[in-house]
Amino acid sequence: MATEPKEHIAEALLKRAHSPDQANTIFRERVKQRPLLLRPTSPDPDLDARSKRQSLRQQKAKSQRSSSSTKPKPLSAKQKRRLNLYDIPVPQRKYAIYIPLHRMWCAYIREILGLGREGKRTFVDANSAGPILVSADYHGALLEVTRSRCLSRVGVKGIVVKDTKFTFEVVTARDEVKVLPKEHSVFRFEVPFEDEREGEEKTREGDGPVKKEERKPLVFEIQGGQFENRAPDRANKKFRAHYDPEL
Repeated sequence: MATEPKEHIAEALLKRAHSPDQANTIFRERVKQRPLLLRPTSPDPDLDARSKRQSLRQQKAKSQRSSSSTKPKPLSAKQKRRLNLYDIPVPQRKYAIYIPLHRMWCAYIREILGLGREGKRTFVDANSAGPILVSADYHGALLEVTRSRCLSRVGVKGIVVKDTKFTFEVVTARDEVKVLPKEHSVFRFEVPFEDEREGEEKTREGDGPVKKEERKPLVFEIQGGQFENRAPDRANKKFRAHYDPEL
């Protein structure tokens, strides 16, 4: 059984206010044939312009992280130690390799102490040399342990190849690498007034050897406890002279 179509509620209301012909015209033009304007997308009313920019930046950063995830990550300190990246290779553990480094260090320490030839100082004192020695770099120095709580370390002598925060790593004349802790140890080193090769060249000038008074090198002793810093960090460290009764 067919049912009669129900009258639209808008049409019924218009017939109450207007004549039937006018109501049909208004209903046809204003309701049934009214154009419907559509937008492709509508912005989220909960997001303002600032939040929208932040969300766009986050999406961009996320896409960049995902694209760069294929790059290898840097090694951690534990992984570097496991791969022995900080160790000196066995073929390079030769004392003769580091002799030129020691000569360069002697020239460097003479320069910062103001030692040398004509018109330069021939002596130093603790007050002037102390702050300089504390902030100096000891890569290439020929150190010897003179006093230590561990008796087996006394007498060990070698060229410093690695100056860490708590140790000196040296290469001895027997081509051995020794790790010497700084704590509770006293180290000795000598600073010659000129390079040995320069002295040999001077004796060859002229008809015969030039007689020159040989000056003994300056001998310094440093307490390892005051050097328990990395070499770059010691540049701004203040020197405080004191006696360590434990040695």
